[in-house]
Amino acid sequence: MLVSEILAIKGKVLYTISPNKSLAEAVTIMTEQDVGSLVVFSKGQMAGMLTFREVLQAVQKGGAAWADMLIEQAMLAVPMVAAPNMEMDELRRLMVDHHQRYLPVMDGSTLLGVVSFHDVAKAVLEEQSFENRMLKNYIRNWPGEGAES
Repeated sequence: MLVSEILAIKGKVLYTISPNKSLAEAVTIMTEQDVGSLVVFSKGQMAGMLTFREVLQAVQKGGAAWADMLIEQAMLAVPMVAAPNMEMDELRRLMVDHHQRYLPVMDGSTLLGVVSFHDVAKAVLEEQSFENRMLKNYIRNWPGEGAES
């Protein structure tokens, strides 16, 4: 299964934020939209990623003033990215090796979407369920022994 197929299953809704916004604004968006990441956009280009991990690190670093910190102070400035034609196994390896639960999917300089580890797990389940149904159908329609052809 390709990354582009995972995006097709998931849908391509993107949640973005500007690097000059506050972490409090980011947390509000993330909780209201029930998402674990925001793509940081500046001047029409991806400038980084903000996930709940970076928010928690900023809370620890900023103390009581964490909410006023700017996104650019907390974001992951150079996230790993996935290509739409990347195989799911390669995607999983990239996520695991780099401890990145959310990966932007880029086609050149165009952001196509974000895939999460949850999206990957869901795609694996759907793929296995499909294969399981196909195998059961194959077994059910297997010619019986002694059947004449």
